[in-house]
Amino acid sequence: MKMIVGLGNPGSIFESTPHNVGFMMIDYFLKQFKEQTLFSTKEFKSLVYMLKIDKEELILVKPQNYMNLSGFAIKTLMKHYDIKIQNILIILDDIYLKTGSFKLKNNSGHGGHNGLKNIIHVLDTKNIKRLKIGVGYDANISLEKYVLTPL
Repeated sequence: MKMIVGLGNPGSIFESTPHNVGFMMIDYFLKQFKEQTLFSTKEFKSLVYMLKIDKEELILVKPQNYMNLSGFAIKTLMKHYDIKIQNILIILDDIYLKTGSFKLKNNSGHGGHNGLKNIIHVLDTKNIKRLKIGVGYDANISLEKYVLTPL
């Protein structure tokens, strides 16, 4: 079983913000697959979608306990489904990449991203595959305001 986690913040006010690009990617993947099962529980604090692709089980996750606490939801799902760290991909925004570009990384630091920082701390490893999606950055605006302002 493999798991893809899109980072973002729950709630309609965050839907179209740069910080929610991980959620947007999960939504995009879900549109590509007609057969899926959605369940959400307090235990996982996440929207969890189960898919089967060529007999491979795949879990798509949108943690619902705010981005900077995502590690707890991921750890709970890993334990429940016995998912190994090498079978997880985290999708997140990156202000240092040009808007629309992307980079695959593994076994590196959090790069100032507090959501990823929490995941690394909770899982006690940097050895996590991640897909960083470029959202750019306007230095004339505070970072917090930039990543939480609708696109």
